[in-house]
Amino acid sequence: MVETNIALPCLDDFKKISTGNITEFREQGHTLIENVLSADEMAAYRPAIVDAAERYNTEKRKLQDRDTYGKAFLQVMNLWENDEYARKFVFARRMAKIAADLMGVENVRLYHDQALFKEPGGGPTPWHQDQYYWPIDTNNTITMWMPLVDIDENMGMLTFASGSFKEEAVFNCEISDESETAFDNYVKEHQFPISRAKTMNAGDATWHRGFTIHHANGNNSSKMREVMTIIYIADGAKVTPHKNSWQKNDHHKWLLDSPIGELIDSVLNPKLL
Repeated sequence: MVETNIALPCLDDFKKISTGNITEFREQGHTLIENVLSADEMAAYRPAIVDAAERYNTEKRKLQDRDTYGKAFLQVMNLWENDEYARKFVFARRMAKIAADLMGVENVRLYHDQALFKEPGGGPTPWHQDQYYWPIDTNNTITMWMPLVDIDENMGMLTFASGSFKEEAVFNCEISDESETAFDNYVKEHQFPISRAKTMNAGDATWHRGFTIHHANGNNSSKMREVMTIIYIADGAKVTPHKNSWQKNDHHKWLLDSPIGELIDSVLNPKLL
């Protein structure tokens, strides 16, 4: 367990991002920003986040005993609720401001965080759209995907179908073998350019829209692919009626059953700017 009462660097300063990043995000639905956290900052935060993810991980099955989604990664959500160090990372104004600047909004709220650790030998993450799961009335949503260790293509790099967010929800299916086949065919038919980084340093981050189609290959290395994600939504977004059972679950779990049509502002969705 990480030593208690450790002093973590403050991440509340703002980082100016390039017009190129903003243009790429708005036109392609994703962008990569380097050095969101410095090497020293990541060296401080990584042990705390890894420790929290390990403590709250509930997956006890062996890799070979899981389904496709289970083999893709170990997933622990909303670490911020249970761990003060993870909370400091998730609530960082630096990342929230980048999210707001990319979307062109004044303020953002938290939807939830996820630790996504792809084990050595872990399987691919099928093609999918994140916002299929979210009962939210805005397209101004964004996911930050930040590796806690240096990674390369061999470890399961996030891969995007550029421009694919523009048709919004494409299929009524959750992430699965079926979604992989359906989206793979769709991406090929529409000839979306495929984009992924060859390498990312710990503290770099990709940012993608909620409807951007994306996947990740398996981890063919001998190291754990440690990634922390944060999902942001524009302040002022409202709850929509459920379009599937997954959105019903999200409404209960992440929005605390806030009334349909009302602002998303529960205690689980704090304003971060």
